[in-house]
Amino acid sequence: MDETELHARFTSYPAKTRKRDGVHQEIRDAGLKAALLINTHVPAGREQSLAVTKLEEAVFWANKGIATHTDL
Repeated sequence: MDETELHARFTSYPAKTRKRDGVHQEIRDAGLKAALLINTHVPAGREQSLAVTKLEEAVFWANKGIATHTDL
């Protein structure tokens, strides 16, 4: 998988406050780091693709949880 595509998958989710933006970014950075490791060490194919997709989903749901709770 192309690293440019991985960066695009883990770089966007709008934040409503500066504090949330920092937390969103930490989540995205952790997801990207894991995706790059998978991309490096898992042979290209279905398993690699599914692993990256599941990470992308995890980042999305974590950031949605942050974005939808007003107490942050």
